[in-house]
Amino acid sequence: MASHLTGESSWPSASAETLTNPAHERPRIVAFGDSLTSGLGVAPEEAYPAQLQRRLDAAGLSYRVINAGVSGDTTAGGLRRVDWALNSKPKFAILELGGNDGLRGLSLKETRANLERIIERFQQASVTVILAGMKLPPNYGSEYTAGFEAMYPTLAKQYGLALIPFFLDRVAGSSILNQADGIHPTAEGYRIVTDKVYETLKPVLEQNRARKDKKGKQKGTE
Repeated sequence: MASHLTGESSWPSASAETLTNPAHERPRIVAFGDSLTSGLGVAPEEAYPAQLQRRLDAAGLSYRVINAGVSGDTTAGGLRRVDWALNSKPKFAILELGGNDGLRGLSLKETRANLERIIERFQQASVTVILAGMKLPPNYGSEYTAGFEAMYPTLAKQYGLALIPFFLDRVAGSSILNQADGIHPTAEGYRIVTDKVYETLKPVLEQNRARKDKKGKQKGTE
């Protein structure tokens, strides 16, 4: 297995125009992560944000998904570009980071602190965060891997976030659903990832719509 989610960390130029000149008609969902979000090794339309966009469109849910994944990114790198992601004025953020920290054996304390600050920055901007949990292979030691895995549900509880228990559920470890590096999903692997993301995201979107409808009715009776 490679030592990290490969790819140099560079902010995606293709998304720059989208972020600085967002469309007005649809609320935006920013997919904020590393190469597992950017879709390293597959065509742009096969990455999970693009597949999620098609899934939402097919369900008649009018949202715009922005791919803000950066290959090789750590939680520290993610923290440095939160303001950049906020330029798109998102209503929701799917936060998928930490895998590179874990695969590099970085301090769990620092990784958690970075994730906390990212979550807080999004929440301060009134962005609803959906957190994607990650796991590590067992060769990193039981204490470290257990602490890493437990970090995500703990953060979800701490900040009241919807949690995708494991972003690569049913995909990790499969030679068929992953590319040759054994880390990054194939297009079919990303279809399964998209299913898991959608399963968690849809109730969040429905709850948000219900709150807006309730607020509108209350305002109408004043």
